[in-house]
Amino acid sequence: MISEKTITEAIVELLRRAETDLPRDVEVALKRAYAKEESELGKIQLREILKNIKLARKNSIPICQDTGIINFYVGLGTGVINDNIEDILVNATKLATEKIPLRPNAVDPLTRKNSNNNTGIGIPNIELKILRDRDYIEITALPKGAGSENMCKLRMLKPSDGIGGIKKFVLESVAEAKGNPCPPVIIGIGIGGSSDLATRLAKRALLRKIGEGNRDKEIAELERELERDINRLGIGPMGLGGVVTCLGVNIETSYCHTGSLPVAVNIGCWATRRATVRIYDNEVEFL
Repeated sequence: MISEKTITEAIVELLRRAETDLPRDVEVALKRAYAKEESELGKIQLREILKNIKLARKNSIPICQDTGIINFYVGLGTGVINDNIEDILVNATKLATEKIPLRPNAVDPLTRKNSNNNTGIGIPNIELKILRDRDYIEITALPKGAGSENMCKLRMLKPSDGIGGIKKFVLESVAEAKGNPCPPVIIGIGIGGSSDLATRLAKRALLRKIGEGNRDKEIAELERELERDINRLGIGPMGLGGVVTCLGVNIETSYCHTGSLPVAVNIGCWATRRATVRIYDNEVEFL
């Protein structure tokens, strides 16, 4: 049985890494964007972003002042099922808020009272799944700030709208967002399921590395087409114009009702932060 202390310490370190050390695939994509960008103002923005990434990593401080609301994606191995994992995640979030430190972002939706520890009803957001025949716990942290989260969209399309309707909705969503989600962005898209499942799929799509296309060839082609078309919008870095608006598009799908076509768009800012840890009984491995 993995001890609560081991899990807690691993989660605090996981959050520190997620908040202070941008994933390498995102950093590489930003460097490519800098080389590709034609607008001088856009290049200035990207140059400062890349400097910021280095400083955050060197000094182990948050990449962005908006350290976000925390999302945990947890895989529980059948050999290490822990019925207390949700409480551990909440307590570790409180501890990480104090130690890293993180900006307290979690508030009551009506009174706006801040819990001052990034926890509250339904927060952090936790998704659990069972990993058969595994002897570890795998946790991915995805902090998500308000600038990008506020630009997310859901639309219940008609099945007759088809691929063309999906493309139109995605492009409209990005165009309406303009510079608010701090581009260049990563676009997560959920297609199918139900209204709630589509939105979960869209956020989950941000967990996939940039350039790691969908295993379905037709969906992977749609990802490439949308990335190309989004970059033709000319929004550019930080919304100041340019040829690079989007670093990548990731699509996740689910079967849906014969009379429905739910589509959700979750926009990740340039600082799309994520980190993963695998916790064994006698070892902690950061992936």
